[in-house]
Amino acid sequence: MASDFVSSGNPRTQSIPRQSGLVLLGVGSLHAFTHVYHGALMPLYLLMHHDLGFGSMDRITSLMTVMMTAYFLPSFWVGSLVDRMDRRKLLGMGLIINAAGFTAFSQVDSYLAAVLCMVISGLGGSFYHPAATAMIADQFPGKEGRAFGLVGIGASVGFLAGPAYSGWRAGIGESLVGASAWRWPVMELGIAGLVAGILFMYLSPRDLPRKQFAGRTLQQSGFRWMSPIIFLVLMLSAFAFSLRDFTGFGMGSLGSLFLQKAHGWSAQKTGFALSMIFLGTVVSNPVIGSLSDRRRFPWLFGVLMISGLLVMILPILPGAWMIPVLFIYGFFFISSYPIVEAALMEASPKAYRGRISGLFVLVGGVLGNLAHWVLGWWVDSLGNDAARIGAYQSSFTTLGCLVILSLLGIFGLRYLFKAWNADGKDLKPEKPHLVD
Repeated sequence: MASDFVSSGNPRTQSIPRQSGLVLLGVGSLHAFTHVYHGALMPLYLLMHHDLGFGSMDRITSLMTVMMTAYFLPSFWVGSLVDRMDRRKLLGMGLIINAAGFTAFSQVDSYLAAVLCMVISGLGGSFYHPAATAMIADQFPGKEGRAFGLVGIGASVGFLAGPAYSGWRAGIGESLVGASAWRWPVMELGIAGLVAGILFMYLSPRDLPRKQFAGRTLQQSGFRWMSPIIFLVLMLSAFAFSLRDFTGFGMGSLGSLFLQKAHGWSAQKTGFALSMIFLGTVVSNPVIGSLSDRRRFPWLFGVLMISGLLVMILPILPGAWMIPVLFIYGFFFISSYPIVEAALMEASPKAYRGRISGLFVLVGGVLGNLAHWVLGWWVDSLGNDAARIGAYQSSFTTLGCLVILSLLGIFGLRYLFKAWNADGKDLKPEKPHLVD
């Protein structure tokens, strides 16, 4: 059990044992590659548009929507596998499929082929969050915020490296091969992910042995993990946090087009600026995640309020302030993810963590991911006004308001904790400190 990996004493003050540390390192590394592919295309939109000739800009940004829809849509079914299978194998195979689709995308010439590659890549990526979330929650009872914060460093590295590398590499190649230079970083990052997936399969520690909960035993005990009201509250909570996700995705695509069209920045400079969103999260994810283990929701309220306000004021700031403000925005905004993941897993029955995580990711991810297509279409509809900074104020204000509205999801998480904590002692969360 998870407690076998934790020495005696107060779990909030212990150091992480070596075996569990290796799990964090391996899962965090896969987290990095998973999110490299979510950020790498954003500085390349204009080059891809010129090279591929797919028509309007929204057809280019829609490729991100296709990949992310395939990434989120299977989450519940993947979560069902996670609750029954070796999560290490699911994680390794997922990255291999993810990277294979991304590598193939670097060679496409038609829109249909591009869509197919994005679907394959997204399906592979869909294995990560249900498997990793359940695995880490089982490994670190009582200090989920700290553990998810440390694993979140991987996401920070991935989101940081993806746009920074692709923008830099395409900038080098553009003078040599023109607009087709976008293909170089895509292929190289895809191959790197294939190698990482194979290494994880062979080198990562074995999955934690789990107590098996037979369905008939749960039914005989009277435990109902998904009553109609619980299902409704879970879906509404996921919808609320999808508003946060919409802004998170939107800040990548809209930010890229805003900086290049309205401020006239190059793909290289834009990639660097977008990567700054994630630089500070290398610190904020583990630090704020650990602090949230004491008071989960006050920290969540604070980081999302600050983030929403920063998004709203972005268009009125001078160009020299873009990078520092994006850095501060990312420092707070991204740290909300380990807090929400920890709260959800802390509330969830152990036997169903994969499926609950999968449902949450399915709803929140699919809806939030629409931002790439919606905002690409909106910028395209601006026409010549897309070069005017003031034309973007309404869209950034809307995104900021969505972040603040997402805080309504806190009420749902509180309800889920109380509902699930009332049943079966073997299925209760370890620490009932969510109700503060």
